[in-house]
Amino acid sequence: MPRPLVAQLDLDALAGNVARARDSAAGARMLAVVKANAYGHGLVRVLPALGAADGLALIELDAAVRLREHGEAREILLLEGFFDAVELRTFAEHRLSTVVHSAEQVAMLEQARLARPLDVWLKVNTGMNRLGVAPSEVRGLAARLGRSSNVASLGLAMHFARAEEDDGLAEALQRFEAACAGLPYSRSLANSAGVVRYSEIGGAVVRPGIMLYGATPFPDRTAASLGLAPVMTLRAKLIAVQTLGAGERVGYGGTFTARAPTRIGVVACGYADGYPRHAPNGTPVLVDGVRCAMAGRASMDMLTVDLAPVPHAGVGSDVVLWGQGLPVDEVATAAGSVGYELLCAVTQRVPFAICAAHDARAPAVAT
Repeated sequence: MPRPLVAQLDLDALAGNVARARDSAAGARMLAVVKANAYGHGLVRVLPALGAADGLALIELDAAVRLREHGEAREILLLEGFFDAVELRTFAEHRLSTVVHSAEQVAMLEQARLARPLDVWLKVNTGMNRLGVAPSEVRGLAARLGRSSNVASLGLAMHFARAEEDDGLAEALQRFEAACAGLPYSRSLANSAGVVRYSEIGGAVVRPGIMLYGATPFPDRTAASLGLAPVMTLRAKLIAVQTLGAGERVGYGGTFTARAPTRIGVVACGYADGYPRHAPNGTPVLVDGVRCAMAGRASMDMLTVDLAPVPHAGVGSDVVLWGQGLPVDEVATAAGSVGYELLCAVTQRVPFAICAAHDARAPAVAT
């Protein structure tokens, strides 16, 4: 028998989240963001549920090439563009679109000899201060790109640093509009938080990411309140039960001390599977559908749970670490992290399964 741990994917939920994003940004083209192996869900695994998207966006050139080899025909946008001029031939060969975020990239593109021109998005730095050209450079670089025989189409893009905050739009939008006013190119502005606030932002192309996987981009709004459903349920089982006497401890460092006789469940999941080692006592865990709390430090292969709320639980009882019934964002908040990190951190030794529609107990196909 395999170790009782599986990451179960509900592709119906993913397709529903895609539809929710489309409804929020009605009229815009949508590029589904699938970077980091589709936020840890598995790039090829999730493709069947992304059919309603107009295209895909990611960071990794090798993954983009694999998508083409897999038969993906829609637009594929590289969000950080190319890192060396030699990559441009691959972009052209595989019909990949590119973000250009620096004058150096513009120069590489101008000087390249390509079999076909590329669709290009010029990224504007509106306050994130990571990638993007300065607003004062936009017109000059856009003019150069517009003259280049290596550019098939040109758009203007930005990335919000604070779209999840009530006052996080105005300043960035003002900088973008001032830099781009009058330029006759399509705009792409909205990430997941921006898609939810699309009526305030607009743009011809949106780029939803985390919301597609059923997690929230907002610190104060749950995924459920946004009409989103969890796609990944990380499910395990109890593999042992220990009874602690009052004053006894459990796990490395003895960070949990029983105040009274306490039944402790041992779960087949640890930080080598992607569960956050820094999750403290009290981090929520579901055991047989009942909310329990972590007790003690997560180790490489196991974590331990206080079974007081579920006295009938025993070896073989079902455990949900996050997903259906327990939002990943809630677990992440308890661990001082964000849902993005937990989803992306699931490791290769965890088997994945595609579930029947909303059936978290019956994995259909392990991959």
